[in-house]
Amino acid sequence: MDSSPTRQDPVIALLTDFGLSDTYVGQMKGVMLSICPKAKIIDLTHDVAPQNILQGMFFLERSIPFLPEKTIFVCIVDPGVGTERTPLAVITDRHIFIGPDNGILTPAIASEKPAHCIAITNGEFMLPKQSNTFHGRDIFSPAAAHLASGVSAEKLGRVIDPEKCVKLTLPVNHIENQGNSVTGQVLFADHFGNLVTSIKGDALDEKSAWNVKTETIQSIPLSTTYGAVADQEIVAYCGSYGVIEIGVRNGNAAYRTGLKAGDPVRVIKRKEAKKPYRQD
Repeated sequence: MDSSPTRQDPVIALLTDFGLSDTYVGQMKGVMLSICPKAKIIDLTHDVAPQNILQGMFFLERSIPFLPEKTIFVCIVDPGVGTERTPLAVITDRHIFIGPDNGILTPAIASEKPAHCIAITNGEFMLPKQSNTFHGRDIFSPAAAHLASGVSAEKLGRVIDPEKCVKLTLPVNHIENQGNSVTGQVLFADHFGNLVTSIKGDALDEKSAWNVKTETIQSIPLSTTYGAVADQEIVAYCGSYGVIEIGVRNGNAAYRTGLKAGDPVRVIKRKEAKKPYRQD
């Protein structure tokens, strides 16, 4: 089975919790371009909260549909680096995913229906010397670059059963009152301080009017976008990730509300009809 990328200019997409204040990301790119100079490298994000595998998984899941076919995803949120956790390559009919077997690759294993999974064990496709704390540079980056150069994924190591790989699930939302309310939780705050929740927008009847309530927000109507409220007002809306978010127009909702990951959020159907979007 040939599972090497077929793009003339291979695309490698990076998703990490490394930040950009250190040289970690630059070293990874240097390794990849030394092996495959023609690779096009996309930085999905390097601002996953440190060690937050679930957030990394969420970002990966929401990003996959927008990347070119045959993209090689390198996903490194790896608090178990240097332990017995397995370096993994997941091959699907559309993409290849590389990262630690700790759940971050769940969207590839579960949703993308992997053709097969490979435990990366072949030292030929790693750097000659591997650090115990930086497999992103020494194992995952070389593996991705060799795949981008046309190496078949099967050469990276041994085939393993996808069912034995670690899989994570997002927090479960609770539908209550015969569908008239949904309770979920805050997942994380984005760069702007918008609070991203676990409640999917398509779980709500779009013809109905809804209110959003939390421990620190009495009750606000679910709006369409930031401009539906006045400057510095709190607003709830379905964001680009497809889930309900809480923001402050031209402000920071995480700071303003004090809400953090894990705090409950409830969406409640109102009796009146949905109001049209108001433009200032």
